[in-house]
Amino acid sequence: MSNDNDNHHPPIPLHAPITTAPSPTSVSPAQPVPAPAWLQGKWHVTHSTLPMWRTKRNVTITYTPVADSTKIDDLVEYQALDGSSTTAKIKSVHGVDTPAADCAGWAWDWRGKGWLVIASSRWEVLGYGDELDGGGNGGGGAQTQPPDARQWVVTYFAKTLFTPAGIDLYSRHPDGLRPGTVRAIEEALAGVEDEGVRSLAKELFEVKMDGARKD
Repeated sequence: MSNDNDNHHPPIPLHAPITTAPSPTSVSPAQPVPAPAWLQGKWHVTHSTLPMWRTKRNVTITYTPVADSTKIDDLVEYQALDGSSTTAKIKSVHGVDTPAADCAGWAWDWRGKGWLVIASSRWEVLGYGDELDGGGNGGGGAQTQPPDARQWVVTYFAKTLFTPAGIDLYSRHPDGLRPGTVRAIEEALAGVEDEGVRSLAKELFEVKMDGARKD
């Protein structure tokens, strides 16, 4: 029997990307900036508009604070969609995120590590919260988040020379987001005061999560 919480979620506040706004001050987020301590830990990518995730599964992003710095370590891990369900190799992309100076804590500038050091991009939090209460409560941020927490994040990725602009939905929980949460996020994206975001929202697809990863 499905729980009512699975099928219903209060309205979700999302703001337009500060990254693409005419002026950073022209965007007024309805939530406080999520603390880096709240963002840290492993997130599961459940939905996306980025073409690269169409051929991947079990995509996770792990944020780890860099000692004595405002930067965070950024580790993306995934499996190929067409690999064996149990033996497919886990591949990774490693980088470092630096707070974007002009985005009031909402955006981060990513720089690749190793052979990817020449690659860079910017990503931004458009909204976040907890599926249990619907609201964003990451302003203070607990230092450690349980792996089965019901938290969510919506991120926007600015266009680069190699990738189009895109949107990702993250869940802290390994089972992904509840259907009601996904619907509420889709409705919120459709109402964002940014034509690019509204257009991207129509391309949102589910990223496969089959639990086959053996970390």
